[in-house]
Amino acid sequence: MATTEKPVLSKYRDRMDKAVAALKEEFGSLRTGRASASLLDQIHVDAYGSSMPLTQVAAVSVPEPRMITVNVWDRGMVVSVEKAIRQSDLGLNPVVDGQTLRIPIPPLTEERRKDLAKIAGRYAEQQRVAVRNIRRDANEDLRKAQKDNVISQDEEKRMETEVQKMTDEAIKRIDEALKTKEQEIMQV
Repeated sequence: MATTEKPVLSKYRDRMDKAVAALKEEFGSLRTGRASASLLDQIHVDAYGSSMPLTQVAAVSVPEPRMITVNVWDRGMVVSVEKAIRQSDLGLNPVVDGQTLRIPIPPLTEERRKDLAKIAGRYAEQQRVAVRNIRRDANEDLRKAQKDNVISQDEEKRMETEVQKMTDEAIKRIDEALKTKEQEIMQV
């Protein structure tokens, strides 16, 4: 019979923190009315015979609130970078200026804002589910440890309460991040 270790709650807290961080990263790729360098993080460019992230072939900066500039390091890659940005589903139209691409960020329509808010809500729900799954894993480990007499019943209940507190805290942070992102999206 395999021995059961005493469950360590910090590993579950770390996993929940990673779920919240992943949500914030996903939110970064959602287009709002303002320019953000992270908007282009998901774009891959066909470069040197393979698909590479845009950040590996160019420097992305935000000189103005509604403008992103992409400084391509290799002059021969400008066309590929422009093509990748145009083909992305972000609806952006870069303007080529030598080795620099200027990408004006058009204002969002009300309909598009609502769609983005729904997408943000979907991302948040995915992470809430992930946090709940982590809670389930933690509680299963606690039950197994109690069953194998590694921890007492009282300790199991105390730790389950702690796991629930961690879950509530993580979901609260997810909800706060969603609220902030929705406000950012709906801001005209």
